[in-house]
Amino acid sequence: MNIPQTSFPRVIIVGGGFAGLAAARALENQELQVVLIDKHNYHTFQPLLYQVATGGLEPDSIAFPLRKRFNDIENFYFRLAKVTGINAEKQIVETTIGNLEYDELILATGSTTNFFGNTNIQKYAMEMKSVPQALNIRSLVLENFEEALLVTDLEKRRALMNFVIVGGGPTGVELAGALAEMKKGILPKDYPDLDIREMKINLIQSSGELLKGMSEASSEKSEDFLIKLGVDVWKNLRVLDYDGETVTTNSEDHFKAQTVIWAAGVKGAAVNGLAEECVIERANRFKVDEYNKIIGYDNIYAIGDVACMETKDYESGHPMMAQPAIQQGRLLGKNIIAKLKKKKQKPFKYKDKGSMATIGRNKAVVDLPKWKFQGFFAWFVWMFVHLFSLIGFRNKAVVFMNWVYNYIRFDRETRLIIRPYKKKNKYSFKEQENGNY
Repeated sequence: MNIPQTSFPRVIIVGGGFAGLAAARALENQELQVVLIDKHNYHTFQPLLYQVATGGLEPDSIAFPLRKRFNDIENFYFRLAKVTGINAEKQIVETTIGNLEYDELILATGSTTNFFGNTNIQKYAMEMKSVPQALNIRSLVLENFEEALLVTDLEKRRALMNFVIVGGGPTGVELAGALAEMKKGILPKDYPDLDIREMKINLIQSSGELLKGMSEASSEKSEDFLIKLGVDVWKNLRVLDYDGETVTTNSEDHFKAQTVIWAAGVKGAAVNGLAEECVIERANRFKVDEYNKIIGYDNIYAIGDVACMETKDYESGHPMMAQPAIQQGRLLGKNIIAKLKKKKQKPFKYKDKGSMATIGRNKAVVDLPKWKFQGFFAWFVWMFVHLFSLIGFRNKAVVFMNWVYNYIRFDRETRLIIRPYKKKNKYSFKEQENGNY
């Protein structure tokens, strides 16, 4: 990897998400050599991926170069690579560009989409965990409408204009709201020769409430907002299969749809090489103690979505969201410094700052520890918090100007098919098996 040898202890951080970035910041300007490894050379602000997918923002406004964040920090190195395994006995991180020894190792690999073992859904549905995936959704949505203009088969046209979002959490709710606003104010102008009333947006939730984990008032209000926007909300309905054309559920309700977006669950992106007993199989997360140390290891830590710290208040681990990741990263950085200086370390205690979700223009729900509210003020608070949380002045300025422009003009300028996306279907897989693809 061409990392110079030094007398300073080497701390390797795997992952440049919220957790990894927070840990790296906490380790700045110390007598340490910090090496950050990530498969992308940028940090992604994932809460706004749905706006990239629906043409509200360009991807570079929610991404920030990792090298730029640390280019004036001494003894800091970034390497673009994918970690393939850990050799804990030799204290080596194995990657696609070579191996590297460590003194302290922080795993902040985040999470990935959980399809719960359904291989068909994994083949044919869309996921939205990264910038490229969000761009794929944007291209597919627009390509569907371009194709709908050309087909004469009414059933096929309806399938092209039928969108199924599986999962009623923040991602699913926000995406459904954004698509509904496109249907209301943008698509009729772009496609005047297409009956946009045929467009259907279906949000499917397996339980009886949206935004599970938030207050009952927020759940009910978000559903009310979505229904008023024209979204068909399906509760207590579970998706069993999807073959690229038909969504099969546990009831008589089936959907003919060319686009299914899976937002029904996540699991940890655990790295191979560590003992099986330190991994929770169902969630693919590492078991950690109150100092984020992986059970059974003295110098390997896990933070963020990939870490599961079981406590009295959080028996299944902390929520897989940005705030726990950031707080764990900050504290772990301080604790590693304290450890190397032989000082007392502090156990992690999560401070819940609340949760929020936006459903559309002037519509949001916010749950703070002592205050819960919905509507325009909640929408304003949501915008302020997300704008403040973006990295880099340029990103803040660009996003703010986009939001102001979109609000005044009721428009989304970035509805561009920059890179066409070829949708997989059951026929393409058959052709591939026969050697014709």
